[in-house]
Amino acid sequence: MNFKTVAVLVGAAAIVGGIAYWGQDLLKGDVASTDENKIGFVYVGPIGDHGWSYRHDVGRLAVEKEFGSKVKTTYVESVKEGPDSERVIRQLAADGHKIIFTTSFGFMNPTLKVAKQFPNVKFEHATGYKRGDNVSTYSSRFYEGRYVIGKIAGKMTKTNIIGYVGSFPIPEVVRGINAVALAARSVNPNIQIKVAWVNTWYDPGKEGDAAKALIDQGADIIMQHTDSPAPLQVAESRGVWAVGQASDMSQFAPKAQLTAIIDDWDGYYVARAKAALDGSWTSTDTWGGFKSGMVKLAPYNAAIPADVVKLAKETQAAIENGSLKPFAGPFNKQDGTQAVAAGSELEDGVLLGMDWYVEGIQGKLPK
Repeated sequence: MNFKTVAVLVGAAAIVGGIAYWGQDLLKGDVASTDENKIGFVYVGPIGDHGWSYRHDVGRLAVEKEFGSKVKTTYVESVKEGPDSERVIRQLAADGHKIIFTTSFGFMNPTLKVAKQFPNVKFEHATGYKRGDNVSTYSSRFYEGRYVIGKIAGKMTKTNIIGYVGSFPIPEVVRGINAVALAARSVNPNIQIKVAWVNTWYDPGKEGDAAKALIDQGADIIMQHTDSPAPLQVAESRGVWAVGQASDMSQFAPKAQLTAIIDDWDGYYVARAKAALDGSWTSTDTWGGFKSGMVKLAPYNAAIPADVVKLAKETQAAIENGSLKPFAGPFNKQDGTQAVAAGSELEDGVLLGMDWYVEGIQGKLPK
């Protein structure tokens, strides 16, 4: 199953209003050095994807660096969602792992099924919404980053067409597309978003072809919610702008990348694993954004005008301090009906189940 073992440790999280905050005080206290302190990670893609799975593995390595040989970690990469993931998760639990992080939406039900069979093992599922006594959920408010890049795109486009390479039409991905549309149209009402669905998290060939098709349809900025740098490489070769996904991908497109949304799981993994080992772990739901440090942006491309950089930084600061809510009204759904009135905003529960487009997005949302 392509296992790799390395050392790791972990720390307790203070969770306020569903968002985790980490400080040095959380790292106090010792975890005994023992071969029994095993922590598992299950990845949907290869750790070399330079995107989603890569960043989760960076988090695993951060725990290793912090705590050395006190803990052993195991990861399994490129695990398909469905029966394959259930077998992998069950094997990790049977092998004595005290806590297991399953890092893709499609791992949700397999995680819950295995958790019922191993009540003494702690499970953490990324991007899901189902919990149990020994199952926590965690995710990032990626849409906050996408709202900022939407503002940038609205100012930088010349064709008024933004191309978006989508993985699967799940709420997490739809939220991001909608956030981009709302932000871009707030500074440029003529913006249209074209989405190309590839129905995979990681397939460089499909991702690259989707980016090419979007550029052929007039897009001069390419965004993505897929995990390889292929869309950026296409953008670089075609002379258009692009935005990196999950990590700073500027090495693959030094001219094209405007910035990138960075997923930072380091603090969360350190905190939650330690909690499992010292007995303070409880089932929680964590949804962190800019303020908690779980969402970051890569350095801005030097070609972005100063006034646009200023707008982006002001937008991020306003989201962090709570004065700007990306899904505050007024705005409409794609069909022109009102989604949110002025003075109101979408609640988290609605965001977590979002299955509709806002105005400015072309095409039908697949069901």
